[in-house]
Amino acid sequence: MPLGPRPIVSAHKDSKIVIIGQAPGLKVHTNGIPWDDPSGKQLRKWLDVTDELFYDETKIALVPMGFCYPGKGKSGDLPPRPECAPQWHQKLLDQMPNLQLVILIGMYSQKYYLKEKAKRTLTETVAEYKTYLPNYFPLPHPSPRNRFWLTKNPWFEKEVIPELQEKVSQILEQ
Repeated sequence: MPLGPRPIVSAHKDSKIVIIGQAPGLKVHTNGIPWDDPSGKQLRKWLDVTDELFYDETKIALVPMGFCYPGKGKSGDLPPRPECAPQWHQKLLDQMPNLQLVILIGMYSQKYYLKEKAKRTLTETVAEYKTYLPNYFPLPHPSPRNRFWLTKNPWFEKEVIPELQEKVSQILEQ
């Protein structure tokens, strides 16, 4: 880890939803606030939640696949460090008995949690999101770098996002 360890995770025993992303970016590593970047802003828009609700750990847990900034690669950040999820995820999830939904952001979390049920590509997995409900809801990464993917797959914002918003709203209103 080029900047040393600084685990970025937010969870509570009462969390109802857990969002499992990739790994903190440089800005998040610096300020210590998960999803406090353009990707997080887009994610909150997709979920249709306020910043206040998003950061209420009694409602939403924020757990990355790799807890620390992995460093810069050729085309963006490096992949999440592989040892974090196997070592820590189940221990964390076991402490959250009220979880009703796991939102899987990006291919790393989808491959890890869906295993052989994950499709060949992220696009295929996200398109088949209904097959993973009620436990999992796979999403692409909300990074501005994925604008091309969103333009190429207009069904995502037309069909998937409204269902995601409805599901999240139902869970958080309980």
